Amino acid sequence: SQAIGDYVLAHAYLREDHVLDAVLPPEIPVPPIAEVQVALQQAAASVTGEDEKQLKRRLRTGTVVTTDDRNWELRFSASARRFNKSRAIAIDMESATIAANGFRLRVPYGVLLCVSDKPLHGEIKLPGAANRFYERAIGEHIRIGIETLERLSADKGAKLHSRKLRAFDEPPFR
Repeated sequence: SQAIGDYVLAHAYLREDHVLDAVLPPEIPVPPIAEVQVALQQAAASVTGEDEKQLKRRLRTGTVVTTDDRNWELRFSASARRFNKSRAIAIDMESATIAANGFRLRVPYGVLLCVSDKPLHGEIKLPGAANRFYERAIGEHIRIGIETLERLSADKGAKLHSRKLRAFDEPPFR
């Protein structure tokens, strides 16, 4: 079970945000970019100082639902079946939009979320709790992001222009 401050490394997306539907239909899969996923996981281990076993308790990989409904939890029963079928482990309003835009523009992408509330488990983000969460968790989350970029930048041999980012009839990146 996830706790506030744990991480979710998205490896799939259920796109219910409708932001890019006109240019990238939601039935088009948006695959994870392995190099980015690995760099995010390595950076999380480095920044948190946790060994593999400890980190495994705090960092889960899975499907993230991105919705455009700010109040989705008030009508959860209407969406529960879809969310459960997708095996979603997190719900937000941004992740799939970021990944879909990276995919369509052929820019490597990855999403690491920090669990800030658990409304379906009665743990909502009230003003005082939100402030404590942000003070504690946001700095670590940002450091993980920065270290991920540094790792990807330092690996000059990395081929971030993944085959996943081009169609079968497009020439390889040069």
